[in-house]
Amino acid sequence: MKIIIPMAGYGKRMRPHTWSRPKPLISLAGKPVLGHVLDMFAALPDIDEVIFIVGYLGDQVESYMAETYPQYKTRFVYQEEMLGQSHAIWLAREGLEGPMLMAFVDTLIETDLSDLPGETSDGVAWVKEVEDPRRFGVAELDAQGRIKRLIEKPEDPSINLALVGFYYFKQAEVLLDAIQTQMAEKPQLKGEWYLADAINIMLKSGKQMRVHSVDVWEDCGKPDAVLETNRYLLSHGRDNTADAQKRAGSAIVGPVYIDPSADIQGCVIGPNVSIGPDCTIQHASVRNSIIERGATLIDCSLSDSLIGRDALVKGKQTSLNIGDNSSVDIP
Repeated sequence: MKIIIPMAGYGKRMRPHTWSRPKPLISLAGKPVLGHVLDMFAALPDIDEVIFIVGYLGDQVESYMAETYPQYKTRFVYQEEMLGQSHAIWLAREGLEGPMLMAFVDTLIETDLSDLPGETSDGVAWVKEVEDPRRFGVAELDAQGRIKRLIEKPEDPSINLALVGFYYFKQAEVLLDAIQTQMAEKPQLKGEWYLADAINIMLKSGKQMRVHSVDVWEDCGKPDAVLETNRYLLSHGRDNTADAQKRAGSAIVGPVYIDPSADIQGCVIGPNVSIGPDCTIQHASVRNSIIERGATLIDCSLSDSLIGRDALVKGKQTSLNIGDNSSVDIP
């Protein structure tokens, strides 16, 4: 099986952090978003290749994979123009055949992939039932419970199975044929070719796809959602609270993830805080925040904050969203 992960977008909603790194490398609960996505694939017995569609700052993804997941054979394809999801997959078409799993990294889901090698349908789309589907892409089912078509932002609220950005295709060649047809026959929508249109071409040709429902679908696309996802992960087993509370001289209120290399002195940390490696935090109170690698906090009280790599914060109580290498001194 091959896994394809499109991630060439600029991540504009996560600026200033995405000025200096790709959005999937923003950390929460002790590791980058990309790491949490890759950990879902541990149950798959035979992964031939992981293909990344990257763009601006894509070299950082290459370095991260080499350092953290050297067990995977990887390929990096650069999407120079943002022409949509189907275009991204088309760029990676060389050698793309057989079973294929595709995951977008704007969201995290929890699902069991152990039975996927025995899948008999032509494809699977992961979905979650939502109360108001009008802002999502959704799957409409036929009388047999198979996918009839994919619809963007449906007007009918009863069609409420939202697509979560996770797909399986039994034969990647079938999807590529549909994309080729899409790009030849269908005009771009708002300058992009969308994957849903290619899947609808597959369905019209007689291919059968089913849905797989998930209970957990967490967003990683904007700052408040990242903090909410961090809270969820910390409270569902991705914390190291027990070890963190062994630190002397500070009060640690779980759940938290504190990297062992972080220097914490005279602080109150937590709940719902992630602190990366090589941070220095002195005489500070921090809750519901993510502090990235190498950041320094001194004499401050932070809540609901995202602090970038190697940033410096000094001063009184506040809520901040600052990028890498920033410096804030609040008198």
